[in-house]
Amino acid sequence: MANVSIADIKALREQLGTGMSDTKNALVEADGDIEKATEILRLKGAKGNAKRADRSTSEGLVAAVENGDGTATLIELACETDFVAKGDKFVGLADRVLAAVAAGRAETVEAALAAPAEAGTVGELIDGEAAILGEKVELRRVRLVKGEHFSIYLHKTSKDLPPQVGVVLGYAGDDAETARSIAQHISFAAPEYLTREDVPAEAVEKERALVEQITREEGKPEAALPKIVEGRLGAFFKQVALLEQDYAKDNKLSVGKVVQDAGLTVSDFARFKVGA
Repeated sequence: MANVSIADIKALREQLGTGMSDTKNALVEADGDIEKATEILRLKGAKGNAKRADRSTSEGLVAAVENGDGTATLIELACETDFVAKGDKFVGLADRVLAAVAAGRAETVEAALAAPAEAGTVGELIDGEAAILGEKVELRRVRLVKGEHFSIYLHKTSKDLPPQVGVVLGYAGDDAETARSIAQHISFAAPEYLTREDVPAEAVEKERALVEQITREEGKPEAALPKIVEGRLGAFFKQVALLEQDYAKDNKLSVGKVVQDAGLTVSDFARFKVGA
Protein backbone atom coordinates (compact mmCIF):
# COMPACT_ATOMS: atom_id res chain seq x y z
CA MET A 1 0.00 0.00 0.00
CA ALA A 2 1.28 3.47 -0.85
CA ASN A 3 2.61 5.63 1.95
CA VAL A 4 0.10 8.46 1.86
CA SER A 5 0.78 11.39 4.14
CA ILE A 6 -1.76 13.52 5.99
CA ALA A 7 -0.29 16.53 4.17
CA ASP A 8 -1.07 14.97 0.76
CA ILE A 9 -4.61 14.15 1.81
CA LYS A 10 -5.15 17.67 3.14
CA ALA A 11 -3.69 19.30 0.04
CA LEU A 12 -5.82 17.28 -2.37
CA ARG A 13 -8.93 17.68 -0.26
CA GLU A 14 -8.49 21.46 -0.16
CA GLN A 15 -7.91 21.51 -3.91
CA LEU A 16 -10.97 19.44 -4.78
CA GLY A 17 -13.29 19.85 -1.82
CA THR A 18 -13.73 16.07 -1.52
CA GLY A 19 -14.34 14.03 1.62
CA MET A 20 -11.51 12.80 3.84
CA SER A 21 -12.15 9.09 3.31
CA ASP A 22 -12.65 9.34 -0.47
CA THR A 23 -9.52 11.45 -0.84
CA LYS A 24 -7.38 9.04 1.18
CA ASN A 25 -8.69 6.00 -0.69
CA ALA A 26 -8.04 7.62 -4.07
CA LEU A 27 -4.46 8.49 -3.11
CA VAL A 28 -3.87 4.96 -1.88
CA GLU A 29 -5.27 3.51 -5.12
CA ALA A 30 -3.10 5.92 -7.12
CA ASP A 31 0.05 5.02 -5.13
CA GLY A 32 0.32 8.60 -3.96
CA ASP A 33 0.10 10.13 -7.47
CA ILE A 34 -2.03 13.26 -6.97
CA GLU A 35 -2.88 13.66 -10.66
CA LYS A 36 -4.03 10.06 -10.91
CA ALA A 37 -5.95 10.37 -7.64
CA THR A 38 -7.75 13.42 -9.02
CA GLU A 39 -8.87 11.42 -12.05
CA ILE A 40 -10.03 8.56 -9.83
CA LEU A 41 -12.13 10.95 -7.78
CA ARG A 42 -13.57 12.55 -10.91
CA LEU A 43 -14.60 9.18 -12.37
CA LYS A 44 -16.06 8.03 -9.08
CA GLY A 45 -18.00 11.25 -8.75
CA ALA A 46 -19.33 11.08 -12.31
CA LYS A 47 -20.76 7.63 -11.62
CA GLY A 48 -22.39 8.99 -8.49
CA ASN A 49 -24.05 11.96 -10.19
CA ALA A 50 -27.02 9.90 -11.36
CA LYS A 51 -27.49 8.44 -7.88
CA ARG A 52 -27.59 11.98 -6.45
CA ALA A 53 -30.24 13.20 -8.89
CA ASP A 54 -33.10 12.92 -6.39
CA ARG A 55 -31.25 14.48 -3.46
CA SER A 56 -32.35 17.87 -2.15
CA THR A 57 -30.15 20.94 -2.57
CA SER A 58 -31.02 23.34 0.23
CA GLU A 59 -27.61 25.00 0.55
CA GLY A 60 -25.55 27.06 -1.89
CA LEU A 61 -25.03 30.70 -2.75
CA VAL A 62 -26.24 33.61 -4.82
CA ALA A 63 -24.01 35.67 -7.11
CA ALA A 64 -24.56 38.62 -9.44
CA VAL A 65 -22.73 40.78 -11.94
CA GLU A 66 -23.48 43.87 -14.00
CA ASN A 67 -23.03 43.09 -17.69
CA GLY A 68 -22.33 46.58 -18.99
CA ASP A 69 -25.07 46.73 -21.63
CA GLY A 70 -28.13 47.66 -19.63
CA THR A 71 -28.44 44.22 -18.05
CA ALA A 72 -27.24 42.42 -14.94
CA THR A 73 -27.32 38.71 -14.10
CA LEU A 74 -28.33 37.05 -10.82
CA ILE A 75 -27.93 33.30 -10.22
CA GLU A 76 -28.53 30.78 -7.46
CA LEU A 77 -26.15 27.81 -7.45
CA ALA A 78 -27.29 25.08 -5.07
CA CYS A 79 -25.63 22.13 -3.35
CA GLU A 80 -26.46 19.68 -0.57
CA THR A 81 -24.40 20.82 2.44
CA ASP A 82 -23.06 24.02 3.93
CA PHE A 83 -19.62 22.37 4.07
CA VAL A 84 -19.47 22.33 0.28
CA ALA A 85 -21.22 25.70 -0.07
CA LYS A 86 -18.50 27.55 1.85
CA GLY A 87 -15.60 25.76 0.17
CA ASP A 88 -13.31 27.55 -2.26
CA LYS A 89 -14.04 24.94 -4.93
CA PHE A 90 -17.78 25.62 -4.92
CA VAL A 91 -17.38 29.39 -4.66
CA GLY A 92 -14.95 29.29 -7.57
CA LEU A 93 -17.40 27.20 -9.59
CA ALA A 94 -20.11 29.79 -8.96
CA ASP A 95 -17.82 32.52 -10.31
CA ARG A 96 -17.18 30.50 -13.47
CA VAL A 97 -20.86 29.68 -13.93
CA LEU A 98 -21.88 33.31 -13.41
CA ALA A 99 -19.34 34.53 -15.95
CA ALA A 100 -20.59 32.08 -18.58
CA VAL A 101 -24.27 32.70 -17.92
CA ALA A 102 -23.75 36.46 -18.00
CA ALA A 103 -21.73 36.28 -21.21
CA GLY A 104 -24.60 34.43 -22.85
CA ARG A 105 -27.18 36.87 -21.41
CA ALA A 106 -29.25 33.81 -20.48
CA GLU A 107 -32.75 34.53 -19.21
CA THR A 108 -33.77 30.99 -18.22
CA VAL A 109 -32.09 28.06 -16.50
CA GLU A 110 -32.40 26.02 -19.69
CA ALA A 111 -30.61 28.69 -21.74
CA ALA A 112 -28.01 29.12 -19.02
CA LEU A 113 -27.16 25.40 -18.88
CA ALA A 114 -26.71 25.38 -22.65
CA ALA A 115 -24.47 28.47 -22.66
CA PRO A 116 -20.81 27.96 -23.66
CA ALA A 117 -18.44 27.53 -20.73
CA GLU A 118 -14.77 26.72 -21.04
CA ALA A 119 -14.49 23.45 -23.03
CA GLY A 120 -18.21 22.69 -23.07
CA THR A 121 -21.45 24.08 -21.68
CA VAL A 122 -22.44 25.42 -18.27
CA GLY A 123 -24.35 22.20 -17.64
CA GLU A 124 -21.28 20.09 -18.40
CA LEU A 125 -19.11 22.33 -16.23
CA ILE A 126 -21.46 21.89 -13.28
CA ASP A 127 -21.71 18.12 -13.77
CA GLY A 128 -17.92 17.79 -13.93
CA GLU A 129 -17.37 19.76 -10.75
CA ALA A 130 -20.22 17.95 -8.97
CA ALA A 131 -18.38 14.71 -9.68
CA ILE A 132 -15.35 16.06 -7.85
CA LEU A 133 -17.31 17.60 -4.99
CA GLY A 134 -19.30 14.42 -4.45
CA GLU A 135 -22.60 16.28 -4.08
CA LYS A 136 -25.54 17.17 -6.26
CA VAL A 137 -24.98 20.68 -7.64
CA GLU A 138 -27.59 22.52 -9.65
CA LEU A 139 -28.15 25.91 -11.18
CA ARG A 140 -31.52 26.52 -9.61
CA ARG A 141 -32.43 30.02 -10.80
CA VAL A 142 -31.28 32.66 -13.28
CA ARG A 143 -32.55 36.18 -13.81
CA LEU A 144 -31.51 38.83 -16.33
CA VAL A 145 -32.39 42.24 -14.89
CA LYS A 146 -32.69 45.30 -17.12
CA GLY A 147 -32.03 48.91 -16.25
CA GLU A 148 -30.00 52.05 -16.84
CA HIS A 149 -28.08 51.59 -13.59
CA PHE A 150 -27.89 48.73 -11.09
CA SER A 151 -27.52 48.24 -7.37
CA ILE A 152 -26.36 44.76 -6.41
CA TYR A 153 -26.76 43.67 -2.79
CA LEU A 154 -25.56 40.27 -1.58
CA HIS A 155 -26.38 39.42 2.03
CA LYS A 156 -24.71 36.82 4.24
CA THR A 157 -27.05 35.23 6.76
CA SER A 158 -23.99 33.66 8.42
CA LYS A 159 -20.43 34.98 8.47
CA ASP A 160 -19.16 31.47 7.72
CA LEU A 161 -21.19 31.05 4.52
CA PRO A 162 -21.21 32.79 1.13
CA PRO A 163 -24.11 35.16 0.35
CA GLN A 164 -27.51 33.54 0.83
CA VAL A 165 -29.75 36.42 -0.30
CA GLY A 166 -29.11 38.32 -3.52
CA VAL A 167 -30.85 41.38 -4.94
CA VAL A 168 -30.32 43.21 -8.23
CA LEU A 169 -32.17 46.50 -8.63
CA GLY A 170 -32.41 48.12 -12.05
CA TYR A 171 -33.12 51.85 -11.98
CA ALA A 172 -32.72 55.25 -13.62
CA GLY A 173 -31.49 58.28 -11.68
CA ASP A 174 -28.41 59.52 -9.87
CA ASP A 175 -29.02 58.65 -6.20
CA ALA A 176 -26.97 55.45 -5.88
CA GLU A 177 -27.13 55.57 -2.09
CA THR A 178 -30.93 55.45 -2.02
CA ALA A 179 -30.91 52.77 -4.72
CA ARG A 180 -28.70 50.61 -2.52
CA SER A 181 -31.04 51.20 0.40
CA ILE A 182 -33.96 50.05 -1.73
CA ALA A 183 -32.00 46.92 -2.70
CA GLN A 184 -31.42 46.24 1.00
CA HIS A 185 -35.12 46.75 1.65
CA ILE A 186 -35.94 44.17 -1.03
CA SER A 187 -33.63 41.63 0.59
CA PHE A 188 -35.58 42.03 3.85
CA ALA A 189 -39.16 42.57 2.63
CA ALA A 190 -39.16 40.05 -0.25
CA PRO A 191 -41.62 41.74 -2.64
CA GLU A 192 -42.78 39.63 -5.58
CA TYR A 193 -43.78 42.42 -7.99
CA LEU A 194 -42.78 45.99 -8.74
CA THR A 195 -46.23 47.67 -8.76
CA ARG A 196 -49.77 46.61 -7.92
CA GLU A 197 -50.51 46.62 -11.64
CA ASP A 198 -47.91 43.88 -12.09
CA VAL A 199 -49.75 41.47 -9.78
CA PRO A 200 -51.54 38.89 -11.98
CA ALA A 201 -55.30 39.42 -12.15
CA GLU A 202 -55.86 35.80 -11.11
CA ALA A 203 -53.91 36.36 -7.88
CA VAL A 204 -55.82 39.57 -7.16
CA GLU A 205 -59.21 37.92 -7.69
CA LYS A 206 -58.24 34.97 -5.52
CA GLU A 207 -57.22 37.32 -2.72
CA ARG A 208 -60.39 39.42 -3.22
CA ALA A 209 -62.59 36.32 -2.88
CA LEU A 210 -60.71 35.26 0.25
CA VAL A 211 -60.95 38.60 2.05
CA GLU A 212 -64.61 38.97 1.06
CA GLN A 213 -65.39 35.55 2.55
CA ILE A 214 -63.51 36.42 5.74
CA THR A 215 -65.27 39.77 5.97
CA ARG A 216 -68.71 38.20 5.53
CA GLU A 217 -67.95 35.55 8.16
CA GLU A 218 -67.04 38.35 10.57
CA GLY A 219 -70.59 39.61 10.23
CA LYS A 220 -69.74 42.99 8.75
CA PRO A 221 -72.68 45.00 7.34
CA GLU A 222 -73.38 44.22 3.68
CA ALA A 223 -73.19 47.89 2.74
CA ALA A 224 -69.71 48.19 4.22
CA LEU A 225 -68.30 45.10 2.48
CA PRO A 226 -66.88 46.77 -0.67
CA LYS A 227 -64.93 49.37 1.31
CA ILE A 228 -63.60 46.82 3.80
CA VAL A 229 -62.61 44.40 1.04
CA GLU A 230 -60.77 47.12 -0.89
CA GLY A 231 -58.95 48.14 2.28
CA ARG A 232 -57.81 44.60 2.89
CA LEU A 233 -56.76 44.24 -0.73
CA GLY A 234 -54.60 47.32 -0.18
CA ALA A 235 -52.86 45.47 2.64
CA PHE A 236 -52.26 42.55 0.25
CA PHE A 237 -50.64 44.86 -2.30
CA LYS A 238 -48.42 46.28 0.45
CA GLN A 239 -47.15 42.76 1.05
CA VAL A 240 -46.36 41.77 -2.51
CA ALA A 241 -45.67 44.97 -4.52
CA LEU A 242 -42.37 46.78 -3.91
CA LEU A 243 -43.56 50.35 -4.50
CA GLU A 244 -46.57 49.79 -2.21
CA GLN A 245 -44.54 48.46 0.72
CA ASP A 246 -43.71 50.40 3.86
CA TYR A 247 -40.07 51.45 3.63
CA ALA A 248 -37.94 49.34 5.97
CA LYS A 249 -35.97 52.34 7.24
CA ASP A 250 -39.07 54.51 7.84
CA ASN A 251 -42.43 52.76 7.89
CA LYS A 252 -44.23 56.10 7.66
CA LEU A 253 -43.12 56.25 4.02
CA SER A 254 -43.85 53.90 1.15
CA VAL A 255 -41.01 52.67 -1.04
CA GLY A 256 -42.73 54.43 -3.91
CA LYS A 257 -42.54 57.76 -2.07
CA VAL A 258 -38.86 57.24 -1.22
CA VAL A 259 -38.07 56.40 -4.83
CA GLN A 260 -39.98 59.44 -6.09
CA ASP A 261 -38.33 61.84 -3.62
CA ALA A 262 -34.89 60.54 -4.64
CA GLY A 263 -35.60 61.15 -8.31
CA LEU A 264 -35.35 57.46 -9.12
CA THR A 265 -37.35 55.24 -11.42
CA VAL A 266 -37.21 51.51 -10.69
CA SER A 267 -37.35 49.54 -13.93
CA ASP A 268 -36.82 46.00 -12.68
CA PHE A 269 -35.57 43.91 -9.75
CA ALA A 270 -34.83 40.34 -8.78
CA ARG A 271 -34.39 38.67 -5.41
CA PHE A 272 -33.14 35.14 -4.72
CA LYS A 273 -32.78 33.44 -1.36
CA VAL A 274 -30.93 30.13 -1.21
CA GLY A 275 -33.31 27.25 -0.76
CA ALA A 276 -36.45 29.41 -0.87
